[in-house]
Amino acid sequence: MEIRRATPDDAAGMGRVLREIVARTGKERPTDVAFVTSRYLADPTSIRCTVAIADDGEVVGFQSLKVAGPGNPYDTPDGWGIIGTHISPRAHRQGVGTKLFAASKRAAFDAGLEKIDAYIAADNPMGLRYYDAMGFRTYREPDGIVQKVLVLAA
Repeated sequence: MEIRRATPDDAAGMGRVLREIVARTGKERPTDVAFVTSRYLADPTSIRCTVAIADDGEVVGFQSLKVAGPGNPYDTPDGWGIIGTHISPRAHRQGVGTKLFAASKRAAFDAGLEKIDAYIAADNPMGLRYYDAMGFRTYREPDGIVQKVLVLAA
């Protein structure tokens, strides 16, 4: 498996990962190339978007790390990181998330972040367990959501 910075050429594969997640969870979300490009690849708040590429060349997961600014949709404090993880159901339990997070954590340190926020649906036990395993801890629970924070040590 290859872990590397996402490029515009990965947008279609990233959209496919999102469609696979929608098919599994039933939770609708945009999955088209234009959405993936604007939300993950061309967002001016992006610090790094990392993809996991399987041996067959297919994108099987990606992780986005952004910096929170005023009015962000997650109500994350300004200057914190915001992380989002999207892994194809066919790649679960293969270490994809751990490998993606290693790259994101390095990028967070390089960007000088002190904290990273993860905004997870309360009915997503796999996501909640993943962030717990990566060292995140719950700091607030708005309706239907669990927000976890990772404090980065210098």
